[in-house]
Amino acid sequence: MSPSPSPTFGPLAGCRVLELCTTIAGPVCTRLLADFGAEVIKVEPPSGDPARALGFSDDGVSLTGVTLMRNKRAVIIDLKAPGGRDLVLDLAAKCDIVVENFRPGTLERLGLGYEDMRQKNPGLILTRISGYGQTGPDRHKAGYGAICEAFGGIRHLTGDPDRPPARVAVPITDYVSALYAAFGTMLALLEKQRSGRGQVVDTALYEAAFSMMETSVPAYDRLALVPNRLGTRLPAMAPNNLYLAHDGTFVLIAANSQNVYQRLCRAMDRPDLIDDPRFATIRSRWEHVDALDAIIGEWVGSRAAADVETTLEAANVPTSRVLTLPDIFDNAHYRAREMLLSVPHARLGSVALAGIVPKLSTTPGEVRWAGPEAGSDTRRVLHDLLGLDSATLDRLQADGVIVNHAPSDDAPRMNEHPSPME
Repeated sequence: MSPSPSPTFGPLAGCRVLELCTTIAGPVCTRLLADFGAEVIKVEPPSGDPARALGFSDDGVSLTGVTLMRNKRAVIIDLKAPGGRDLVLDLAAKCDIVVENFRPGTLERLGLGYEDMRQKNPGLILTRISGYGQTGPDRHKAGYGAICEAFGGIRHLTGDPDRPPARVAVPITDYVSALYAAFGTMLALLEKQRSGRGQVVDTALYEAAFSMMETSVPAYDRLALVPNRLGTRLPAMAPNNLYLAHDGTFVLIAANSQNVYQRLCRAMDRPDLIDDPRFATIRSRWEHVDALDAIIGEWVGSRAAADVETTLEAANVPTSRVLTLPDIFDNAHYRAREMLLSVPHARLGSVALAGIVPKLSTTPGEVRWAGPEAGSDTRRVLHDLLGLDSATLDRLQADGVIVNHAPSDDAPRMNEHPSPME
């Protein structure tokens, strides 16, 4: 058996979470809880979480798994095998929270619905993440983040107005949904501490996407305004756009308010633009946004991006070059804020992972270990939590109910600690 995990000291230390999740939104939700001290037990099918097949791998190690499964204990149980359901129910009885992101009705068909789980654990919190929620006529539809961006309306606003709706090259709706799910889980945990009652947290991906459009809802209701794609601009705010510098780097400038706009004009040596009636107010600047962007674009285009950034920062105008990952890895602020961590890994030596968000002054989160391989903790978890002996575990393994892979990164978990990248 692999060694027991190192103790946790974050604000969620002592809280145990059972993860019955695949792909992105569910695992990100539980990763957030794990970062802040929760003991997260991730249950995967014999084939492993499909997320382990996403993205890139190094030396056979899923780099998606290394980050999404960090700080978790990895268990393989075949939920469809005889005895698999009972093992999960017994684990749920030992947990404060269960997080799942299957299509609604799947857990119930497996005999793992909320009523089944709470028979032995009345205070259990069940956090459910799905495309369309647990109720409503569309609840049984399959819903990935990208699909729910389309249904949620946010995809219509993404991209340039003269082109089809674009997609952001990261699973943004999955991450926003994970944040809502984690927030709802914390609210339910507070209620449990107060009353002892558990409850169901119902998070829908389309609702997470739709929530980002909240300012458009009253505008459509009262003014019949239908927002559309604006490319790199911010609706009704100018200047707030990307401008191409002389060296081919884009610079984002956000001079939304009156005072900041005036500082921008002075920094460009164009004080005449302050009193120009086309640009005198926020509303008039938006009405003449093309002309204003052309003026700013000409000024930026005659300079290197770093010079633009330095000049505007000295004038207290919010600005930034559009950074790439090489820029980020070289950036002093990222390093000072410990947003790039070098995490030990037995097969890879070490791997860079993103740091903790948010920063807590008294009870900060931590990355204790990189994501383990699927099934590396199966026997240890079932022994520690359920008291199963070796003979029973051998039988379950021989019957295909569980799978236990030899742990490849237990030593780094126990003996080494992540550190900020130098």
